[in-house]
Amino acid sequence: MLLLAADTSGKHGSIALARLPQQSTSHQDSEQIEVIETVPLAGGTFSAQLVPQIAALLSKHGFKKEDIGAFAVASGPGSFTGLRVGLAAIKALAEVLGKPIAAVSLLEAVSVAGQSQGRVMAVLDAGRGEVYAGEYEVAERAEMLNERLLTKDEFAASAEGWTVVTPDQSIADMARSAGLAVRQVERPRSDAIARLGWQKIRAGETVSPEELEANYIRRSDAEIFSKSG
Repeated sequence: MLLLAADTSGKHGSIALARLPQQSTSHQDSEQIEVIETVPLAGGTFSAQLVPQIAALLSKHGFKKEDIGAFAVASGPGSFTGLRVGLAAIKALAEVLGKPIAAVSLLEAVSVAGQSQGRVMAVLDAGRGEVYAGEYEVAERAEMLNERLLTKDEFAASAEGWTVVTPDQSIADMARSAGLAVRQVERPRSDAIARLGWQKIRAGETVSPEELEANYIRRSDAEIFSKSG
């Protein structure tokens, strides 16, 4: 069986196809998935690319959609439009096939990418002088303590004592200038979402298509303006 993962949270996205492990008497073997291929998606065209690329990826490796046993998707934070496209596609496929979905926070993926144990603050540039900050306790798994939207000044003031992990150069530079411990990483792709998703699926942390929601953290402009009016 296969796991299909998607990430449409950023300017560029990707999909990944992974083979789920066979039942094994070895606990370690049962934890591992084999990523077959990760395919990049160009930004700005997710709605046109996503479903055809999924079909092409399955066909290329001789699979059908019925071979998919589970889904993992980056639920945010990130682009409102991009997240909606990715989540809608995964919702539709999971509903048709009746398979579980693991929703993975991009901040969790960043926290794990730092390969640092203990108190980790995963940080992504949110624009407008703000950052998305996720506080995690990382051991065998990353336990989310808090995720929130902060100004850059608030972030610098609250990150003391944490290991800051970020893929964004400007955030890394600012954190270093503030004397913080920093690990700069590559932005996680959908293969990382697949691995974290499989951990969640094995732990029973799945959602139905109806329950799958985006983790925006920041409200959309439409919500802000409607409430202010």
